[in-house]
Amino acid sequence: MRAELLQLAADLASRRQPFVLAMVVRRQPYSSAHQGDMAVITADGGYHGWLGGNCTQPVVRREAARALIDGQPRLLSLSPEPGAEDRPGVTVLPMVCQSGGTVDVYLEPFLPPPRLVLFGLSPVVRALAQLGKGLGYSVDVVDPDAVARPVPGADRAFVDWGNPELRDAGSGARTLVVVATMGEHDDEAVTTALGLRPAYLGVVASRTRFGQLREALLGRGVAAEPLDRIRNPAGLDIGARLPEEVALSILAEIVQISRAQVAEPAALPAPEGGEAMDPVCGMTVAVATARHRAEHLGHPFFFCNPRCREKFLAAPERYLTPSAAAR
Repeated sequence: MRAELLQLAADLASRRQPFVLAMVVRRQPYSSAHQGDMAVITADGGYHGWLGGNCTQPVVRREAARALIDGQPRLLSLSPEPGAEDRPGVTVLPMVCQSGGTVDVYLEPFLPPPRLVLFGLSPVVRALAQLGKGLGYSVDVVDPDAVARPVPGADRAFVDWGNPELRDAGSGARTLVVVATMGEHDDEAVTTALGLRPAYLGVVASRTRFGQLREALLGRGVAAEPLDRIRNPAGLDIGARLPEEVALSILAEIVQISRAQVAEPAALPAPEGGEAMDPVCGMTVAVATARHRAEHLGHPFFFCNPRCREKFLAAPERYLTPSAAAR
């Protein structure tokens, strides 16, 4: 099992797919989990491996989703007596398995390196590729001549603006884009860059040139709101003149913005249908994926495991509170 899970983790990493590696690092009887048990949790909620009974899986899934958002590892302690397990640096949660044991699970998120997409073959792009590689970014270069004139430090080169692999390689919060086409293919580059929905999009151009470019894109039907988010001139004002200095100023701006975003508390997106509290054990259950459900007096209830459902159905009045019903 462990070899299979490690191979799965290696495959996910090679495909740049985020995942969480979870391991039982401590247990107290009686628990079906054992020290060294492992699981891999993928970004879509896939759960591969074994960390104990069904009562541990919803907790680990939820905390793994949070770890993938903030990128921070965490140590969980699932205990029938949460107050007795309070320790610095440990997230203590109730253990509802009938065995009554305590299980500590360490979660380590693995995120692909942030993606730096560079449009053009200018000296600034070449400097950005080398500096970005040194900072741990995955570097892509996009230009019709990117293969004929390779950029040192680039991981991949795209020559077609519409190449589906360019979009499939990743977009969103961990994608950072710089357009430094310097007057060649500017319209196509910015339009393609906007389609990646990057966390940062900077254009290396004078304010006059960028103003002309903006008006041209508006005339082609591009909305004003995404254009207003473009950084121009790209980079912090450090008095840069040389291409290497301009590249340094841009990467400094990217770091500044990225660190500010990390400092903000990350909220876990609510699943479709929201969340409800298991009226028996008090655990949070994602309504959209809850497998254990019941209805009482016209109200739906959701449970983290079948035993909680059985207890509720046997004596619902024992567990009913104003906050128990899903709303």
